[in-house]
Amino acid sequence: MEWFEAIILGLVQGLTEFLPVSSSGHLAIGQALFGMDDGASNLAFTVLLHVATVCSTLVILWKEIVWIFKDLFAKQSWRTYSGLNDGTKFAINILISMIPIAIVGFCFKDKVEEVFGSGLLIVGLMLLVTAGLLAFSYFAKPRQKESLSGWHAFIIGIAQACAVMPGLSRSGSTIATGLLLGNKKEMLAQFSFLMVIPPILGEALLDIKDILEVGFSQAMSGISPLTAILGFLAAFITGCFACKWMINIVKRGKLIWFAVYCTIVGAVAIIFGLI
Repeated sequence: MEWFEAIILGLVQGLTEFLPVSSSGHLAIGQALFGMDDGASNLAFTVLLHVATVCSTLVILWKEIVWIFKDLFAKQSWRTYSGLNDGTKFAINILISMIPIAIVGFCFKDKVEEVFGSGLLIVGLMLLVTAGLLAFSYFAKPRQKESLSGWHAFIIGIAQACAVMPGLSRSGSTIATGLLLGNKKEMLAQFSFLMVIPPILGEALLDIKDILEVGFSQAMSGISPLTAILGFLAAFITGCFACKWMINIVKRGKLIWFAVYCTIVGAVAIIFGLI
């Protein structure tokens, strides 16, 4: 992998991880354009980019993370759900949202990996599904609820689990689902970005296990240290900007333009997938 390819893929990952256009789909398109295979070095670099975007989430949402941990350790009544403070309820909802993705990760990981190697056709189709979700959530106007319930957190978690499909945007699926359920825009964007941190780190640990099985030096054989650092920094820096930008976009409810974008890119991917 050349250094400029690492920077381009890092920029793509950093932007599309938070924007509702599917980072996995865009990475698959980028890797196809650069003629990259699905080998261990590709996996190692993908893990590196995902860790970079997790770090950008921690930087942008550090106040919310501190608030959650302060509330978790504050004095409160653990006997009833109503006796818990807001930060603790938020943390419980994140744990609830992780259940569907954990089931998919442990029970269907091999099947999902097979889909990732199925080419641009499936990516294009899933981008069209993402476009449909974003458009539907834009035109639907349910009454906004004051707080996120555990049941809604679980449904949003199902949307996140479905988004393991390449081309189906995780942030687009979770935010659109939350909006359709009538949750507040301001809280929903923060919840969507924070709920993904544990699954991404868990997936990275599983992938690192696979990388270690073939040997770290072999897995990184096609990637120099400078190339890896440049890719990481590109994903981290653009991820910081994209995370903050996306939170503001969700507050204003301007997701329809991403639906248009996903439609165009999805159609192009389908055409190239059929050629």
